[in-house]
Amino acid sequence: MEGSDPIFFTYASIYSFMQFIDLITQKNRIRSSLLQRFEAILDHGQFIMGPEVCELESQLAAYTGSRFCVSCSSGTDALLMPLLAKDVGPGDAVITTPFTFIATAEVISLSGATPVFADIDPATFNIDPGCISGAVREATEKGLNPKVLIPVDLFGLPADYESLDTIAAGHGLWILEDAAQSFGSSTHGRRAGSFGLAAATSFFPAKPLGCYGDGGAVFTDDAELDLLLRSVRVHGSGADKYSNDRIGINGRLDSMQAAVLLEKLVIFDEELAARQRVAEAYGSRLRSKLAVPAIPDGSVSAWAQYSLLASSGKERDDIMAALLKEGIPSAIYYKIPLHLQKAFSSLGYREGDFPVSEEMSRRVFSLPMHPYLSEEEIGKICSVVAACV
Repeated sequence: MEGSDPIFFTYASIYSFMQFIDLITQKNRIRSSLLQRFEAILDHGQFIMGPEVCELESQLAAYTGSRFCVSCSSGTDALLMPLLAKDVGPGDAVITTPFTFIATAEVISLSGATPVFADIDPATFNIDPGCISGAVREATEKGLNPKVLIPVDLFGLPADYESLDTIAAGHGLWILEDAAQSFGSSTHGRRAGSFGLAAATSFFPAKPLGCYGDGGAVFTDDAELDLLLRSVRVHGSGADKYSNDRIGINGRLDSMQAAVLLEKLVIFDEELAARQRVAEAYGSRLRSKLAVPAIPDGSVSAWAQYSLLASSGKERDDIMAALLKEGIPSAIYYKIPLHLQKAFSSLGYREGDFPVSEEMSRRVFSLPMHPYLSEEEIGKICSVVAACV
């Protein structure tokens, strides 16, 4: 799930002095080494899929504990490529959550398959394992072949893979982990990107590990799938790029973006620790006022977003207006669940079909979250929020 910034965030940031995500301070930390990387690329001239890309894939695979990493041009392509590689298409059903960015379900439709939604757990915002069997029944009743499950690690928290693995296996589904927001997180000692047959992540600039444009990666332990993904990434190439064995995409990663990610990886664990400190500071100040994020025992979030639940839509609007008045940006992830989006109207879903997702969409909002928030900034944000509740 790649995740664009909402219009409200864009509007607010124009007039605010506080950053929703501070990429400038981070850039200043790595500027010198980054410029050296860029100069090396200018000298060798391999601007697409250069040596930096191979170096990055090796480091990313090692970081997640996966055998293989296939980089690509966006998080959306990272979700699409495994579906194409595994011949998911017309007549197949892919089960996923309606409480996510459209990319997760969009790639299902692009592959020719049909999205079938399952509601979320109100405590974690992630797909509810208890709803999977119902979605499988729905797909079967529609004459579809349930084939894939795409859980989303929302807001940086891994889904409940211990339960999902068992349920998926029982229904003959393979899992594609949408780790677009969760790179760097973990659950029970396993890092995001290591779950399922394949996992996809995004390097959109706003992500915990982001480049300076679009980028993504697919992780897998399956050697055959690794080869298929590399073919799909370059127009379904065979022996060379002018021999085409299957329908693919133009999904290659630029060397410049790989260079950015390599330098950000150097400070990534330090930044994750700083994100955790920010989340703990928010929680200690706000848990008596609002519903703060719930992190299950054994899990560590990457804190892609810090999302709160207001008691009502009106309270959320009041809080966000008060924040904006003080020059503090906020955002709503996600104000319209996918089953109610016009793009998916042909699926026949209606309001009330996924009540938890709908309720969360009416009440959820996110505060600034990045490693460089100061104690003073955190204090100001929390005081404004608390005064509205």
